[in-house]
Amino acid sequence: MSSLYNYLLKILMIAGIAALSAGCSKKFLDQVPDDMLTVEEVFNRRDLSEAWLANTYNYIRDEAHRTNDTPWDVLSDDCDVSQRNAPYRVNLGNWNASSNYWNFWDHYYKGIRTATTFINHIDGNQEILKEREGAALIKRRKAEARFLRAFFYSELLKQYGPFIILGDEEIDPDLPLTDPAMQMARSSYDECVEYIIAELNQAETDLDVEHYYNGDAVLENDMGRASKLLCKAIKSKLLLYAASPLVNGNTEYAGFKNHDGKALINTTYDVSKWARAAEAAKAVIDYAETSGKLGLYKKYTNGVLDPYLSYRDAFLDSWNIEWILARDKNNLSSYQRSSTPRLANGYASMGPTQQLIDAYRMANGESPVLRYNSDGSPVINSASGYSETGFSSYRAPGSTRSKNTFNMYINREPRFYATVTYSGSDWINTTSSLGVREIELYYTGESGKGGSHDYSETGYIFRKNISPTYHPTQNNVARPFVMMRYAEILLNYVEALNEAQPSHPDVLKYLNQVRERGGLPALAGLDQAELRRQIRTERRIELTMEQLRYFDTRRWKIAEQTDAGAFYGMNVEGGTSNSDLNFFKRTRFETRVFRKSFYFFPIPQTEVQRNPNLVQNPGW
Repeated sequence: MSSLYNYLLKILMIAGIAALSAGCSKKFLDQVPDDMLTVEEVFNRRDLSEAWLANTYNYIRDEAHRTNDTPWDVLSDDCDVSQRNAPYRVNLGNWNASSNYWNFWDHYYKGIRTATTFINHIDGNQEILKEREGAALIKRRKAEARFLRAFFYSELLKQYGPFIILGDEEIDPDLPLTDPAMQMARSSYDECVEYIIAELNQAETDLDVEHYYNGDAVLENDMGRASKLLCKAIKSKLLLYAASPLVNGNTEYAGFKNHDGKALINTTYDVSKWARAAEAAKAVIDYAETSGKLGLYKKYTNGVLDPYLSYRDAFLDSWNIEWILARDKNNLSSYQRSSTPRLANGYASMGPTQQLIDAYRMANGESPVLRYNSDGSPVINSASGYSETGFSSYRAPGSTRSKNTFNMYINREPRFYATVTYSGSDWINTTSSLGVREIELYYTGESGKGGSHDYSETGYIFRKNISPTYHPTQNNVARPFVMMRYAEILLNYVEALNEAQPSHPDVLKYLNQVRERGGLPALAGLDQAELRRQIRTERRIELTMEQLRYFDTRRWKIAEQTDAGAFYGMNVEGGTSNSDLNFFKRTRFETRVFRKSFYFFPIPQTEVQRNPNLVQNPGW
């Protein structure tokens, strides 16, 4: 073997079988020079076959950092990032199909090809077959690769819409562009959904593990592998998206067709798609309620449910009962530093928008803001007890002391305090040499705009998924990054069921489970429209900064209202203290642009140019 081969192999074997590991060479074994092993020889050895599968897991993207790696949060109406990089330009509408921003089309097709090669070659692995349970292991590993291939297709579908189905054929990427194998057309959205569902069903049948979580007697390295539960969970999300207004009866896509006239989006509304999505989510719920291995993570203080700690630590306590999918190797350190104030050596650059701040309810369950006037000023809900004037002494959940606090931030629901850092709040890390420190986001403050390019344009910073012991240069312990959890499944279920059977008692039953864990009173007696509003608000709050809001506003077909126009925060151009009202006032920091074409990402123009049968998404 060549020294290059040995070096690349060493990289992969360091990664080992640990699922979702990062840092593997993605080019490894894509091509096999004459002085290296052939693909057949690789798949006749257990170690190399396992390394190949580990590398396939690596195509599950690391979404922990929100700007350089994955854009979905910073392109949503929940978030702003102060750096003037690609997210800023996209939010202002300054991009096109040639910009090549976040080109995951190529990335996921590489993962699909890698998975297909594994599926097609692993059956003949003689080293594994000689083992006592070798045939069963091959069956399970093959099912893992099939799950991964289906997952990659589902990621393409949510970003780009209808894709090209390659099936089990191994297409040589080095074929000339004129070869028919390189000139395939897109399948319809519904065909893509059915293909993914069929693949997930087959993988689920062949996987002999229900679910990995810390209560199971499994190897630590098996955490994150494909399981029957994970197949069910991805079906839940896939079918929810397929039932949503963007692709279920959207007549604006009547002209979205292949060159041969084949329609790519079904423009006829079908309520049964919602019923199917509800059924898929309920299958996960049934597993949770019968197995005891999946559920909402809860913590108690003096025997009473503590909503603040329950929500905060659902992300911090690794592989807890709520987790369904997570990535062990990740870039959480960069996200945490972006959401850390300058007083703790952070960048203070990841800021919630005022629109998100307004979405959080009061402790009594009432929404503080009912709607906005044409000038952007809020219409305040008088029943909520909310005020935007003056200050009061208040001890926020999770805080060690009472503080003089702007009334906008008093008596909000517990998840607000687990998610948002506002000016005047204390930094969460009290274990470092800093001690208890008050955060200053006003102009002359320690994390304010004056004197540094590291600041939040909104006057807020995120603190969700930030460890209370985190410091960029102290106690920076790596931990897994959760990518899918049970609360999402519950919200998938109630949304779909409310559209399919709005009077079904399960809608309120399971919506109230999420609200209870979040510290809110139960709802009752609501009609379908009001339930829809409550469910959408609950998704926004419960799942914020989990790469979902961007896709929710698009699949609901409301992004033209939510993602365009003036965006607000506090006045970062003013203030000299945390009692200065010149800072604590709504101020426009940006005017965003959203066009109809933005509902789907553009397929990279280079892909369209090399394949004349590949039609571009509408408007690009």
